[in-house]
Amino acid sequence: MLKMNEKMLNKKPTAVIFDLDGTLVDSALDLTATLNHLLRINGRETIDNSVVRHMVGEGARALIIKGFSHTGDLPSEDKLDEIFEEYLNYYLANVSVETVMFDGVLNVLNKLQAQGIPMAVCTNKITELTHALLKSLEIDHFFSAITCGDSFDYKKPDPRHLYSTCDMMNVDPTGAIMVGDSASDVNSAIAANMPVIGVSFGYTAIPMRELGPNIVIDHFDEFIEAVNVVRR
Repeated sequence: MLKMNEKMLNKKPTAVIFDLDGTLVDSALDLTATLNHLLRINGRETIDNSVVRHMVGEGARALIIKGFSHTGDLPSEDKLDEIFEEYLNYYLANVSVETVMFDGVLNVLNKLQAQGIPMAVCTNKITELTHALLKSLEIDHFFSAITCGDSFDYKKPDPRHLYSTCDMMNVDPTGAIMVGDSASDVNSAIAANMPVIGVSFGYTAIPMRELGPNIVIDHFDEFIEAVNVVRR
């Protein structure tokens, strides 16, 4: 139940759709550890977490390609397939060793749930890894839909990823809000004509305020007011 002094939404969205890595959770250390494990066993130099953070957001295979391109020649497609399988095995075994929710996330999820707002995760992370991470952090129950980079034949920044997420939730996309940390999140929302709240603490190499979201928050304590602003 909401306390009497809890901030309420002035105009409720039909749904709130969250990106995962860099938005709800700070997973960079575990992603870095996984990538560096792959680089190390393939005779490559490891990469600092500060660099890997800006490689995240387009899915596991894209992260592998970026990491290996950063440290030398790109392996063959067959070799990349082998590396991808090793990525899955290693990351699944270490999916939340260092990963934590960003400060204030759990409070926001509880507030939205208490006010009857449907929530979803729309991520370019693959399904198996997404569900494992959400379950490990014990927040999977908040979401009525979880769509991933391999859920459809398209993914963010394709706006159909957001439309299909709304279809799975049985909600009107014209009243939904996207929340993310990257160009893929912002661009997919703009293409879907959906308001987007950008977070400044995610993994984008380009500052969020330069990507053109409707509003930017620096902490999840600002989230409810940001929704009120974009839903006026």
